Amino acid sequence: MGEKKKVTMIGVPMDLGQMRRGVDMGPSAIRCAGVKEKLESLSFEVEDLGDIPVEQRDDEKGLYTSEKLKNLTENAGANQLLAEKVSSIVQSGSFPLILGGDHSIAIGTLAGVAKHYENLGVIWYDAHGDLNTEETSPSGNIHGMPLAVSLGLGHADLTNIGGYTPKVKPENVILIGARSLDEGERALIREKGIKVYTMHEIDRLGMTRVMEEAIAYLKERTDGVHLSLDLDGLDPVECPGVGTPVAGGISYRESHLAMELLEEAGILTSAEFVEVNPVLDEKNKTAEVAVALIGSLMGEKLL
Repeated sequence: MGEKKKVTMIGVPMDLGQMRRGVDMGPSAIRCAGVKEKLESLSFEVEDLGDIPVEQRDDEKGLYTSEKLKNLTENAGANQLLAEKVSSIVQSGSFPLILGGDHSIAIGTLAGVAKHYENLGVIWYDAHGDLNTEETSPSGNIHGMPLAVSLGLGHADLTNIGGYTPKVKPENVILIGARSLDEGERALIREKGIKVYTMHEIDRLGMTRVMEEAIAYLKERTDGVHLSLDLDGLDPVECPGVGTPVAGGISYRESHLAMELLEEAGILTSAEFVEVNPVLDEKNKTAEVAVALIGSLMGEKLL
């Protein structure tokens, strides 16, 4: 037997990227659902670095510094810390697994990962595009902006996290599961030529073909691939504990298949699972789905 493969987990109890309370408990919920035990059962050596400190939200004090970019300073501060931690995990040769928290944490994750690759590929598994900027965002919630920020679009306090921008090129990004896009996001997808598999394509082509195409596309042009999986990519029937549920999502079985195909392809170099909100959940069901998907992604087989 060679050395055990290493996974290093880090939790980000971030709830500043949106308005609903409870998503800061996501990392705890995923740990309670047995993520470490699951990975250890798959023969990984698992290190859990605990949680990144995130400033507590104090709605009384008006932490919303700007209606356009709510909690900008606090969000940027936590993401900068996350970027440094993630970068050191990659450097150590371990697989970074980040647990959220709202999707704004992808800003820090990608800032930490992308500097170690020439051409990082990103699979954005999500009901939403997260491609808003302060100009296009209907809400000012930063969790709707992380992919735009990572492409170098948005407020400098966010785009320059990690000391460089952009983190990824639009041609190296694939959206899977999209079914709720704002007008500004649609325009940006067209303008940048971002590859998107909406629910229409998943229904029409089937998940196997979608993933095979996505994998072949990224294999050609990238030297590492990050998976950013928002649990609201799945149907709310399967994952009720998310802040922005959109009906008609990817099924539990399709998601397992997608994870298994990714694992078989051997292209994944980092991953994050975000938007688990136990306050909105039923008996920790959504965190349990997250752990089951992490299992498939890391090589769990039925036989």
